[in-house]
Amino acid sequence: MPRTPKHKELENTRLANAYGGWVYCEGCSKTIGYLCYVTYDIFRLQYQCKCGNHGSVDISFEDDTAETAEQSLVTLKNRLCCPVDETPLVTILKKNLDAYKYEIVCRDCNTKYQEEQGL
Repeated sequence: MPRTPKHKELENTRLANAYGGWVYCEGCSKTIGYLCYVTYDIFRLQYQCKCGNHGSVDISFEDDTAETAEQSLVTLKNRLCCPVDETPLVTILKKNLDAYKYEIVCRDCNTKYQEEQGL
């Protein structure tokens, strides 16, 4: 059964599908990431694309009650995955971005992971 986000806001950004798939910059139409469909409860991204465009994604299915993790996501086959069970969550294509900041909550373990580069 498809999930329905409680909140969804995109700024200068386009998603391939309703709440997942490829993430595109609307300034240059380049791919900036890939968001897995069913493995997250909250995803927030702010970025500056190499083309100069500033954009953001804010999608949530649940209220933000997650504890922030001490550890980082692990990278498996270019996907950032939950370190608890290796569930794939998101891919950030750093080569197309000058700066970014994200937070994502794993649906399975209800843990929040964050990273920031250059913002």
